[in-house]
Amino acid sequence: MTDSINVNYDTQIPNNVGLSSDKRVLKALEKWHPGYINWWNDLIPQKFQQSMIYLRTAVSVDPKGWAKFDYVKMPEYRWGILLAPQVEDRRIPCGEHYGEPAWQEVPGEYRSLMRRLIVIQGDTEPASVEQQRYLGLTAPSAYDMRNLFQVNVEEGRHLWAMVYLLQKYFGRDGREEANDLLRRSSGSEEAPRMLGAFNEETPDWLSFFMFTYFTDRDGKMQLEALAQSGFDPLSRSCRFMLTEEAHHMFVGETGVGRTIQRTCEAMNAAGITDPFDTDKIRDLGVIDLPLIQKKLNLHYTLSLDLFGQEVSTNAANAYNAGIKGRYMEHKIDDDHQLTNDTYKVWDLVDGKMVHHEVPALTAINMRLRDDYIGDAAGGVGRWNKIIKKLGVEFEMSQPHEAFNRKIGVFANKLFSPAGELLSGAEYDAGVPGWLPTHEDGDFIQSLMKPCFGPGSYAGWIAPPKVGINNQPGDFEYVKLYEA
Repeated sequence: MTDSINVNYDTQIPNNVGLSSDKRVLKALEKWHPGYINWWNDLIPQKFQQSMIYLRTAVSVDPKGWAKFDYVKMPEYRWGILLAPQVEDRRIPCGEHYGEPAWQEVPGEYRSLMRRLIVIQGDTEPASVEQQRYLGLTAPSAYDMRNLFQVNVEEGRHLWAMVYLLQKYFGRDGREEANDLLRRSSGSEEAPRMLGAFNEETPDWLSFFMFTYFTDRDGKMQLEALAQSGFDPLSRSCRFMLTEEAHHMFVGETGVGRTIQRTCEAMNAAGITDPFDTDKIRDLGVIDLPLIQKKLNLHYTLSLDLFGQEVSTNAANAYNAGIKGRYMEHKIDDDHQLTNDTYKVWDLVDGKMVHHEVPALTAINMRLRDDYIGDAAGGVGRWNKIIKKLGVEFEMSQPHEAFNRKIGVFANKLFSPAGELLSGAEYDAGVPGWLPTHEDGDFIQSLMKPCFGPGSYAGWIAPPKVGINNQPGDFEYVKLYEA
């Protein structure tokens, strides 16, 4: 396997993995390619398939200059297979094989477990594109539309990354799994996506921003853990995917921040000081801060469910095998085998939440979720700085992890965002103030009017501070195709 920094564009599929000399895998991927293009063409409204979008395309895996920006039609985007440069003499960083040379082939005893992890990761990538398929029609600006499509094409590329691993290392089983990744679809009754959060709709742009901030951040944490894998091709795939994933979370954080900024500016201009005077605020054509908090509550808790059970034998097995590590494994000061270590997890005892110690090996999911909670807090803090700077008395917060959960020890229990166990009546009374209602959704939909002109922005969102690739404010990010 080559460790080339630059990307070879000689084959139909750009790559730095030597595909031109790997005829078997190249043939398998070329056979898979038409199904992928059909999937893509079915997904993005035709109006935008022929439009020229100002997108970045990876041309290298050198962190200093890995992408170029240019106009491209999305179906002609060069999805590639890109692995981060090979680390010389890399060692397995965790588990019972700790310190042994990293694997270049899949060990037979871990084949099934490894394939499942790759399939689950791969399944999330096309799912998010499916969830976001209609958002282009109501984009609040050409800048935002371009960011949506950038996220979409890169999720498509991340699908290619996982499909390459399946096709190269897992034979017939891998080919069948690769085909199934295009057969399943988000929200389908017959063949839904594998994880619950990826079967939810993304009906509006605030949902998209929350998704890319909170749910893509789960993706970041999972990719960081897979980047520790003792299987070197998986590690290298995920290390490069993280380079692209950073932009997705930037889109989410700045999108929510710009929505908050516009709301506070409109309140100040109208002389409204009470953020809970929601009817007056909504009459201004902006999204009130309590509703933004409700959307935060929803997407944050859906994302927490993606980490699975607090105590998990599967997670312990993957770690022990050296297939998947912890977040920033190399910075953790322990034996990286967790032989005698413990970790605190939540439990419910007599209706009360308590922490208790369990073997750290079984609490891998809980630790990753804790790391996620801390990581997500950064953006929430920056949103609060925007609110404070504009002089509004309100503070966004992450709800307690017991609230609105469908998976784990708190699943289907009635907790408030503050972490209080409630009766059914108390919960029913409180939930309209904690999670978006149908009325809230209808209001947000009423604001979702397209605004495509260069330098123009919908009234509910502020312009960005800086353009993509430092372009000026009136830059034409999308050249719409007019039939």
